Amino acid sequence: MVASADFKSELQRLDEELAEVRDRAMAAPPDGEVVIRFAHRLYQRGSLTGDLQELERAERVLDGAIYQGIAGPDVWFLKASLAFNLHRISDARMALAADSNLAGSVQARALMADLDFEEGKYKEAQLGYEHVVEQDRSWDNLARLAHAEAKLGDDAAAEKLFVEAEEELTAKQMRAFAWVELQRGLLHLSRGRHEYARVHYERADRAYPGYWLVCEHIAELTGAEGGYADAATMYEEIVETVPRPEFQQALGELLLLMGESEKAEWFFVKAVTAYLESARRGCVHYYHHLADFFADVREDGEEAVKWARRDLGLRENFSTQAALAWALYRDGRFEEAWASISKSIASGVKDARIFSRAASILLALDKRDEGDKYLEMAVALNPRFQSFHVHR
Repeated sequence: MVASADFKSELQRLDEELAEVRDRAMAAPPDGEVVIRFAHRLYQRGSLTGDLQELERAERVLDGAIYQGIAGPDVWFLKASLAFNLHRISDARMALAADSNLAGSVQARALMADLDFEEGKYKEAQLGYEHVVEQDRSWDNLARLAHAEAKLGDDAAAEKLFVEAEEELTAKQMRAFAWVELQRGLLHLSRGRHEYARVHYERADRAYPGYWLVCEHIAELTGAEGGYADAATMYEEIVETVPRPEFQQALGELLLLMGESEKAEWFFVKAVTAYLESARRGCVHYYHHLADFFADVREDGEEAVKWARRDLGLRENFSTQAALAWALYRDGRFEEAWASISKSIASGVKDARIFSRAASILLALDKRDEGDKYLEMAVALNPRFQSFHVHR
């Protein structure tokens, strides 16, 4: 492959397209095609930059279009995609159901499988992904199935599918190639194979230079390898341009590991302020981050349980079940914590941190033998599971 674009040039192109249609999209009477194009470009820009508020703005433009009678399969699919990216699963389902023409769409069926996976309906999701791949063996559908295989422990199947996904890409799809390389790297990172993760991250960086998402993954890996100072420097640069609170939290955690508690606290305050402000606006995207923050940074079990339950109410899956379990553990409610993490483990997920947290909960219940078993499972899956990591 030969790189045809990088992050900055793609962002510039999107900005030029937005400037071209912005005034026409806001004019009266509305031109439906222009309004939809404007909303779609906002969605693309928000996805590219990681700006959640831009995604919310795209949704407001779409809602205005729907209110004015500008609707159709493309509008409802984009609305469903936005809702999914903002973790509003029920809203995404309603949008997909709003136009009967979407029922047979491969794209809509792929998104429906994503929604099933987020809601812990793993068998339905797996079947959905397989049926979609049978119909359209595109890179993104292959990557979806690979993600499910990786989470449920079939690393070999996941890797094979990721490789095939890359083979489906053209030289013009370098951002997609970089994204798949990041997923391959994350799989290795989750198994403690840091050196292989770095190979994939560096490939991603060469394919699509300047992309903050690649830089952030490299920073996390550097921290996992023990290079706290270098990782902190990388995160400082990232939050200058992408001030997302989860990255501010990650930087705070690195600074804490370096003994810089006052500077760490400054970033923790910025992070939690942004999380809470997002929730105050009615956004649900950061509920799981709030549960994690109060469980591990503040060790405030009661507050962690509050946010974990809100997140679980939106999408019950192995991740939200494990998050609630850990919040309950922090709150000293060990029996309830074990009941919740048992549900997570029963899903078939293969995750060293979930296993290690199950071990901690069992030890708190004075079930040492069973706790030791889960700790051994965590180490077998990822001998480096206790290294620095970012909550995603």
